[in-house]
Amino acid sequence: MSEPFTLAVDAMGGDQAPDMVVEGLAIAAERHPGARFLLVGDEARLQPLVADCKRAQACCLVRHAPDVIANDAKVSAALRMRGASMRVAIDAVAAGHAQGVVSAGNTGALLALSKFVIKTLPGIDRPAMAAIMPSARGDVVMLDLGANLACDPRNLVEFALLGDMFARTVLGLTAPTIGLLNVGSEELKGHDQIRDAADILRRSHIACQFHGFVEGHDIAAGTTDIVITDGFTGNVALKTGEGALKLVNDLLRQIFASSLSSKLGYFLARSGLDQMKVWLDPRRYNGAVFLGLNGVVVKSHGGTDAEGFAHAVDVAVDMVTHRFNERLREGIGRLGGVLAQSGAGKPGLTPAISR
Repeated sequence: MSEPFTLAVDAMGGDQAPDMVVEGLAIAAERHPGARFLLVGDEARLQPLVADCKRAQACCLVRHAPDVIANDAKVSAALRMRGASMRVAIDAVAAGHAQGVVSAGNTGALLALSKFVIKTLPGIDRPAMAAIMPSARGDVVMLDLGANLACDPRNLVEFALLGDMFARTVLGLTAPTIGLLNVGSEELKGHDQIRDAADILRRSHIACQFHGFVEGHDIAAGTTDIVITDGFTGNVALKTGEGALKLVNDLLRQIFASSLSSKLGYFLARSGLDQMKVWLDPRRYNGAVFLGLNGVVVKSHGGTDAEGFAHAVDVAVDMVTHRFNERLREGIGRLGGVLAQSGAGKPGLTPAISR
């Protein structure tokens, strides 16, 4: 997509909003000169911030929204807040005024509002939250990360299709490999749902990409390009990984500050450690996507800074410019026949939203 496009941005979502959001958009605008941003939030707070940033002035249009959905707000309350910045931004996508939305606000509210306003694509039972994670062999796509706590075989197979298209679009892979997260790699391991999902995938049009079952250690090893799981397991794995990275970072800091020889060792290894720091920087992987919706919806981490928010915008830009949803519709049609033949054509369990 070479023509200009617009992303709606919830300017009031995030711990450091709206300053962080405006600064992040200024960074993103340098990388994406064709992007325009509909900045939604308190006009009295946003206009001075935009006026002080020349790059933001050139790419941002402010739309007033008087209310903010708090991080601890219940989904039922968020659905009633029609004047909230998040809701107005999502409405802009539904109305065709923007091609996607980015928010660092309440995750449960963002998913619920997106499903209610934008709705899911025909043929998709539930949207899934996907994100990119680091591994020993490069970037890995993992989903679901918390949108659906309980899943049936149909959901897991749909997630595999969504992940395949996401990896092709964002990572540029031509035939990404797919693994189902399980308690073991043997075919008899795991519960019925995951074994049934594996059987369906082996008979689908992406069967040649299906690696089989993978275990927890395979995520960081990069055994497959895509890791599929239910939202409960995925959310636990994600936060365990984040905690492990923080622990390693804290231990290295303590070790290199513990003695004169350790400080000298840090000085000698500094260039390599700086490269590792950049590679494992969580801001580089900021931007989880709700796949399967009738529009692009990207969730930024609420505690990120301007650089991290700019990376979330990068993800949204990739989804829009590579026409992710248009390409996904083609894959859904091919998958529908496989699901029908397997008896998994009916929607499964009632979705549970992770907060």
